[in-house]
Amino acid sequence: MIHSRVHVSDLREHVGRTVSVCGWVNTLRLQSKMQFVVVRDGTGMVQVTHRRDGGPLEARLESLTPESAVRITGRVVDAAQVKLGGLEIVPEAVEILNLAATPLPIDEHTGLEQRLDWRFLDVRRRPATQLMFAVQTTLEQGMREYAYAQGATEMHTPKLMGTASESGAEVFKLGYFDRSAYLAQSPQFYKQMAISAGIDKVFEIGPVFRAEPSFTSRHATEFTGVDVELAWIDGVEDVMAFEEQMLAHAIAKVADAHGEAIAEHFGVEVTVPTTPFPRITMAEAHKILREGGWDPEGIKEDLDPEGERSISAHIKEATGHEFVFITHYPVGIRPFYHMRPADDPSVTLSFDLLWKGLEVTTGAQREHRYDVLLKQAAEKGMSPEPLQDYLNAFRYGCPPHGGLGMGLGRVLMVMLGLDSIREASFLFRGPNRLTP
Repeated sequence: MIHSRVHVSDLREHVGRTVSVCGWVNTLRLQSKMQFVVVRDGTGMVQVTHRRDGGPLEARLESLTPESAVRITGRVVDAAQVKLGGLEIVPEAVEILNLAATPLPIDEHTGLEQRLDWRFLDVRRRPATQLMFAVQTTLEQGMREYAYAQGATEMHTPKLMGTASESGAEVFKLGYFDRSAYLAQSPQFYKQMAISAGIDKVFEIGPVFRAEPSFTSRHATEFTGVDVELAWIDGVEDVMAFEEQMLAHAIAKVADAHGEAIAEHFGVEVTVPTTPFPRITMAEAHKILREGGWDPEGIKEDLDPEGERSISAHIKEATGHEFVFITHYPVGIRPFYHMRPADDPSVTLSFDLLWKGLEVTTGAQREHRYDVLLKQAAEKGMSPEPLQDYLNAFRYGCPPHGGLGMGLGRVLMVMLGLDSIREASFLFRGPNRLTP
């Protein structure tokens, strides 16, 4: 008789009945009179208890190794003395679906780099990491829900480009038949083309490639970007309002679905942010930070990681808020396509969003006027030829627009209190890591 598979988390409903559990051997305690095997599936762990009798079941349990894939069929019994849910399974059949080799290449004490070499085992053995992917799914679902409700169209833009995008730096070059191609650093130019194509609100979650030789806890050479572009805006404020509402909606969804589990596994409380988020200009941020002794030479245009952490701490103290928009970045550290206000052309109508001291988003109102774009590109030393396809999108009636690019891994990193972006993706890619 075939018994349908029951998840470990649902066993309580099957006490007194015979069921099948499919999972991995978590631990084995093979004593002189009893054999105890703890089996783990994606929902929890259960103890399988067998009294030795010299029969085939005893031999099969004896041959098991940690992490072997098994199907255990047996009776679910109330057992108050068992720590795991006060239940145990008394086996009637043990099927070894795939015997794991021994010893395992990683254990509880293995460092992160070696764990990443064996990521499939690492994820399987860590309920917290499995929870992270469930959180990521809910977070993306919440962002999509909000974007769809606002009438956004989800687009899929090319990741292969014929010319190096934006500044031409930090792109991966690859052979493309008889010529060169580049991996897209962002869907920036393509989502702007979609705006010019008459699509009012553009939304994309997709891969982003950055050829930065950065060995920090927050950089990756391939990551997942969340991109938004909005047409017919009145100003950059519309873009910030869209983002804070989208994040508040998505974080509320995560808190509701996973708040308790996150507190248990990561020791972090997910706080749903109130809107609007605080906003502060870069000039104001510099003033506050320099009063506190940051950048004593007075030469930094941008915020370094220390500056980002300090300004976030200041805002948290002043307002109680974990998020802050830093606005009006200087022209020198922003791309040519960011719009500049008429009353102060030394700054851009742009922003970064910091969450608990980490930059998670960059956004801006874009320059949509063809002649102004040409002028701003020339100022940055860029020739119009490689940009021609992009620039053409502005010659025939492109509306005012703006948008944002957010790093999904960074959002997860802050939300779950992870130390490194390496832990916030399934298979991390960095300057020294192209495997597994």
